[in-house]
Amino acid sequence: MSESNHYQTLNVTHNATQAEIKQAYRRLVKIFHPDTNQDTANHDKIILINAAYEVLSDTQRRINYDQELRLSSQKFHYSRQERTVSAQQSYHKKRKIAKDTDEKVEEWMRVIYKPVNRILCVILNSLEEEIEDLAADPFDDELIEEFQEYLTACRDDLKKAQNIFRSLPNPPSLAKAAAHLYYSLGQVADGLQELEYFPLNYDDRYLHTGQEMFRIAMRLHCEAQESVS
Repeated sequence: MSESNHYQTLNVTHNATQAEIKQAYRRLVKIFHPDTNQDTANHDKIILINAAYEVLSDTQRRINYDQELRLSSQKFHYSRQERTVSAQQSYHKKRKIAKDTDEKVEEWMRVIYKPVNRILCVILNSLEEEIEDLAADPFDDELIEEFQEYLTACRDDLKKAQNIFRSLPNPPSLAKAAAHLYYSLGQVADGLQELEYFPLNYDDRYLHTGQEMFRIAMRLHCEAQESVS
């Protein structure tokens, strides 16, 4: 089927009679044929007009052409409908992904970040005061015992924080914050291990090393907070 609509070419309706089609054809030929009108002559138009009339003036060819038009119209309609449905599905899929992502971020912040952040704050902000108390007399048995109890409490809190952290995978958008939290927890664990050596031999180097690891953990913890702010 030609890309042109023969009815539009002849400027007639789909219900036009053979007489109307013939009349329209003659009128257009007079307008565009060079032998009848030099001012409006158009060779390309004449080709289209002749092609349209050749089809529409023949009853069987017109029937076949009308069927082709209907099929083409249906295909166009279905194609447009499919594109519309596809676009709607794509839109809703993106909306769902965005919603799911937001929900996962919110869940991770509530279930993982906030409790782990709270535990880290308690552990990291309490060490200096404990060190100052111990410095009054590092060899005092009571102070040493209190320091060990403090380390044990920190170890229990740290284990709780680590279990919470592992309970839910982090969303990709919060990977940086999760990494900082993970390494901060690791530094705290290493720092506590160093501090636990002090009561065994009273070597200040363990205190200094433990404090330095806590400072690193504090920096990582701050970077985690900045990543989610």
